[in-house]
Amino acid sequence: MNEQHQPVHHVLEFIEQAAAKHPAQPAFSDCHTSVSYADLQQQAQSIGYSISMQVLTTRRPIVVFMEKCVECLTAFFGVAASGNFYVCIDTAMATERVRKILECLKPAAIIKKGSSVSNDSVFAGYTILDIDDLLYPHAEPSEISRRLQSIRSTMIDADPLYVLYTSGSTGIPKGSVISHRSVIAYAQWASRTFHFDHTTVFGSQTPFYFSMSVLDIFCTVCCGASLQIIPKKLFSFPVKLLAWLHEKKVNTIYWVPSALSIVANWNALDYVKLPHLHTILFAGEVMPTRQLNIWRRHLPDALYANLFGPTEITDIGLYYILNREFADEEPIPIGYACENMEAFAVTHEGLRAKAGEQGELYFRGSFVGMGYYSNTEKTSEAFVQNPLHSLYPEIVYRTGDLVRQNEQGEYIYLGRKDFQIKHMGYRIELGEIESIAAAFEKLQRAVCLYDPNKDHILLLYQGNAEKKEILLFLQNYLPSYMLPDEIICLRSLPLNSNGKIDRKLLQEQYVEETTSCRFN
Repeated sequence: MNEQHQPVHHVLEFIEQAAAKHPAQPAFSDCHTSVSYADLQQQAQSIGYSISMQVLTTRRPIVVFMEKCVECLTAFFGVAASGNFYVCIDTAMATERVRKILECLKPAAIIKKGSSVSNDSVFAGYTILDIDDLLYPHAEPSEISRRLQSIRSTMIDADPLYVLYTSGSTGIPKGSVISHRSVIAYAQWASRTFHFDHTTVFGSQTPFYFSMSVLDIFCTVCCGASLQIIPKKLFSFPVKLLAWLHEKKVNTIYWVPSALSIVANWNALDYVKLPHLHTILFAGEVMPTRQLNIWRRHLPDALYANLFGPTEITDIGLYYILNREFADEEPIPIGYACENMEAFAVTHEGLRAKAGEQGELYFRGSFVGMGYYSNTEKTSEAFVQNPLHSLYPEIVYRTGDLVRQNEQGEYIYLGRKDFQIKHMGYRIELGEIESIAAAFEKLQRAVCLYDPNKDHILLLYQGNAEKKEILLFLQNYLPSYMLPDEIICLRSLPLNSNGKIDRKLLQEQYVEETTSCRFN
C-alpha cells in the first residue's frame, strides 16, 4: 500500500511524512523567521519532550499564549507530541475573559515567550513554560525519540488535539474540543477538494485562535505545502497587502469576507496584479456578492469557494465552488455537504425540511467535534440526538443557523435563528436585508440590527450614500415591512479580533438608544 493511502491517526504523521519527502521545504514563515519541515519535526519533538518532563500526564489542556508567529505553530505541534492538547488564547484578550477560560480549563501549563505574561496576576499559580527553554532539552536524541514513541503508543485518533473558545450567550466562553480524527478528516477532504499539494502557498489571514486557521495550518502539513503569515498591519493598506502576496508568491488564500471586501472597496486590484493567486476561499460571515464580483472580474480564472460551518464541527461542513455568475444582489449559496458529512435542515415541527422550505441546520459526520470542555449543560444543548429518529444513539450538532435548499439542491444561508425577528406581524431574516444593502455600490459594508424595545430595524453602514438613496434602493428589492426604520452612517464598522464585523459591540452601542434619522 502506498504511503499516501495509509491511515493517519495523529497529526504529527503529516509532518513526519512531509519531512521525509521534502525536508528543506519551508513549512511556516513569518516576517522574522521560517522553519523547514525537517526543522519543524525536530522542534516539535524537542518541545514535546520538554513538556512531557514537566507535565507528567497526558490528555490535558496546555495553553499557548503567544502572538501569531512561527513559534506559536511549533508550540501547537509540540503540545501534540507531548500527548496533550493545545488551547490558543489571544494575547490581547480582556483579562477577565482569560481568567474565565483558565478557571474552566485548569490547564496543566501555559506556554509563552519571554516575559509576555510573567507579571500578569491572571496567570498566578499556573505552571509557566517559556518556548525558548522548551526548544533546547538536555537530552540525547535517542532519549527524546524513545520517550515520545512511548507517549504516541498510548494515543488514538479520538484523543483531543485542541480546544478553541467561542462566545457564550451567558458571557462564559465555550471551549470546543476537536479530536485528531476530525482534523485529519477535514484536512484530507479540503486538500483533495481544492487540489492542495506541496506547491501550495497559503497566505494566512485569520488568528490562530479562530477555527478558520485550522484549514491553513493542517492542510499545509497534510500536503507538505507552505504557509506565509501575513503581517496584520497590511490589512490597513490594501495595495501593500497585495504587493506582499505577489512578492511571497502566495497562490491560495482563505480569508474572512471583511478582509476580501477591504481589497475590493479600495480598488487595490486595479493597481497590483496577482498572477500566482489561483484559489480564493472565504468563510466566517456572509460574503457580499458585489465585492466578490470585483475579485472575479480581476481574477476570472481563479477558483472561488464559499465555505460554511461553525467551530464545533472543526471548521466547515458545507461548501460551494462558484460555477456561475451572480448579480450583485444575489446571495452566494453555501452549497453542499463535505465528504463524509451530512447537512440537513429541520422545521419548527421537527421534520426534515423539503426543498425550498426553511429549517434549522444540523450536521453529522467526521468533522463534528466532541462537545464543550467541562460544560456538560451547553454540550447537551448543542450536541443532541438526531431529531429525525430515536432508533439508536446518534449525536449531531445543532447549529442555530437557518437555511433552505434552492432548485439546484444548494443550501442558502438565511441567518442565525437569533437574527430572525417578528416585525409588523412578519417573520424577517435580518441577513436578507443585509445581503440586499450590500449590493448597493455606494455602501462598503452594512449591518442590520433589531431593537425589540422600539420594534425597529436598524441599518448601520459604511459608505458615501445618502440615507434616502439607500431607502430608495432597498424599496426595489424588499417589501415595505422589511425596510429599516433607522439608517445610521458610520465612519467605519468595527471589526472583532477575528476580522469579522463586531455585531455585539454595535448592538450594545446602537440598540438601546439612537438619535439618527427614522423612516416610518
